[in-house]
Amino acid sequence: MIKHFLKISDLSDEEITGILDLSLQLKKELKKKGANKPIFKNKTLAMIFEKPSLRTRVSFEVGMTQLGGHALYLGPNDIQMGKRETIADISGTLCRYVDIIMARVFEHKALQELTKLATVPVINGLSDLEHPCQIMADLLTMLEYKKRLKGLKVAFVGDGENNVTHSLAVAAGILGMDFRVANPKGYAMKREIVNEAISLSKKSGGQIKEFSNLTDAVKEADVVYTDTWISMGDEAEKEKRLKVFKGFQITNKLMNMAKSDSVFMHDMPAYRGNEVATEVIDGPQSIIFDQAENRLHAQKGVMAFLIKNSQKIKK
Repeated sequence: MIKHFLKISDLSDEEITGILDLSLQLKKELKKKGANKPIFKNKTLAMIFEKPSLRTRVSFEVGMTQLGGHALYLGPNDIQMGKRETIADISGTLCRYVDIIMARVFEHKALQELTKLATVPVINGLSDLEHPCQIMADLLTMLEYKKRLKGLKVAFVGDGENNVTHSLAVAAGILGMDFRVANPKGYAMKREIVNEAISLSKKSGGQIKEFSNLTDAVKEADVVYTDTWISMGDEAEKEKRLKVFKGFQITNKLMNMAKSDSVFMHDMPAYRGNEVATEVIDGPQSIIFDQAENRLHAQKGVMAFLIKNSQKIKK
């Protein structure tokens, strides 16, 4: 059976915890010995990019190399997914060459189409619905700083209808975290995501709360998180969004409402002076570069888990 990772809920709480433990082990091994064991020897990762990226491409490519494998970059003009060739045909072909596929796409349905004929694991490197790999790195970072995830209070301020917010909410529901979202009217999380997160939280003991007032969300938070107000694909709404989100900036004043040992997180790219004040993102509470580094270690954990738990289907 092939194990794919398109949404954070594709993993159970035990699987998420197991991947985070493995990621920490691989990180410690790399830091201590300067190298990882080549567990991906003779393995190849295909990386499909419809959207440009810094952290996603580098972390996957370097991670695959450090584990002894090879990564192949396929940019927007290389295969023109769904235009020059159908997504199903691309998937069926790639699976004859490679051992695992990662795709960073505009629409989540493209990932679902990739899995239909897939005989190897497919990873969501980002879609319009979720960003599960980012959240695995975020969870790893929170675990390192706060030593726990269950019961952790995480406040997200900004665009609720955002792939990062969605995956964070569902992860919080799975792991029993206290997740709070503050967003302007009209920019709330998708209801199906909220319902899923709340349903999961009832089993885990977590909480999912939505606020229109950002101070209510941030009060006594362990982690304060934000993202760009203008994601890729939203550029046409730039001026409108800058007006709507004004007042939802993370400032030192707002951080002072969180716990005294709270940390600030941002998945980047970041736009200082918009969603976050310069003194916060470049200040002592900011852990954005630890968060960015952990994309590498978490990606390795995810790939190792998927390859180990998926037997490539031979045709």
